[in-house]
This record gives sequence, C-alpha cells and structure tokens, in this order.
Amino acid sequence: MKIEHTLPTTRSRPAIEVDVVMRREPVSGPMSRWQAWRWVLADVMVHSDPDETGPAPEHESHEPQAVEPVDAHGVDAQATHWLFPRFRVELFRDDAEGYFLNLNSPSPCFWVFWRADEERLLDGEPMAVPQIVTLSYHDAGRWLDAQERVDQVAAPDEVVGWLRAFVDTTYQPEPKRRKRPDSFKPLTDRFGQPVRISTSKLRGGGPPGA
Repeated sequence: MKIEHTLPTTRSRPAIEVDVVMRREPVSGPMSRWQAWRWVLADVMVHSDPDETGPAPEHESHEPQAVEPVDAHGVDAQATHWLFPRFRVELFRDDAEGYFLNLNSPSPCFWVFWRADEERLLDGEPMAVPQIVTLSYHDAGRWLDAQERVDQVAAPDEVVGWLRAFVDTTYQPEPKRRKRPDSFKPLTDRFGQPVRISTSKLRGGGPPGA
C-alpha cells in the first residue's frame, strides 16, 4: 500500500491504521518445564493510508481473529497467529524528537506495547493483547522503563517515508550551548574555597625573610 506523504495540519494529527499480528509458539528446551507457550509480535500491517484514516473513534475495538500465517515455511506447525485489527498510530508534534531518533536507528520500526489479559484465555492461559502501537522512540523507552512488555518489528519503506516527511516539517533540534572557556571558571583551593590572587608587586625585591 502506498502512503502519501501528507503534512500535518492544525486541525488534525497525521495518522495511519495498522493491524497487529501476535504469534503463540511452543517453548522448547529446558524452559518448557515451566512455560509451555510464549507470545511474540509477528507483524504490524498497514491497514490504511492517511487519506483514508478518519477521526479517532470514541471506543476502539480490537477483537482478535485467528489467522493462518502467510508463509508457514520454517514456522512450527503448533504455532497459532492472532490478528488484532485497527490500531491508530498518530504523530504528535511535541514528540518529533522521538520519531527522529527512530528514523536514525539502524532499523526504523513499530513498537507494540502488549499485556497478558487474564480475562481472555487460550487453552487456560492468558492471551497476549496489544495495547498501543507507536513510532516514537520515547514512548518505547518509557514503557520499557516501566517494565512493560514491548516488542518491535521493522516498519515498511512507505511508513518510513511518511514519518520522515513529518519529522522534516516539525523537528527543530535544540541549539547546542556554547561551552564556557576554562579561563572563566573560578579558582578554588583543594578544600573548594575561592582563591584570591594579588597582582601587586612585593616590596623589598623579594619575599619576606629573603
């Protein structure tokens, strides 16, 4: 899907809609004694471009749908995929630096914050339910600092181009502060007390007692 590089307006924020695909796969090796299954982020698929994205709904519904993987090569036959539709990814002017940092990483990506939902069970175990999708480096950092579950997947080229157009328009790097020369630093003794230097000449041609 081609995404037009539309620029932000004062009336609305640029946004796209995406579908999130989570994969549940069996755990192998010694860890399987304590955990039979694990959830991982499988994909983030662009659902609509900015021109097709309307205003944010009052109540978003992301009811999961069981789906078959597009390419099952190399995927465990017991793994299952679940699609959570229509997450809105908005761009905010005050987070332009977060998008800039994402663009300048080795691989610009989507980050998905998800939680295990105790009310949605699959074979008696909680299902992994995405909460928010973002393109902001700062958002992902805050979630990780809060010990939340955050996975990432590379963003497609059309999303990277759309994000770059927004950053080029909104991001203003803070000017670097000029470093104060060392000569302006106050002199202190080894105890941190100010040192006074006299510029007057000593009388008598030398130090006292000479």
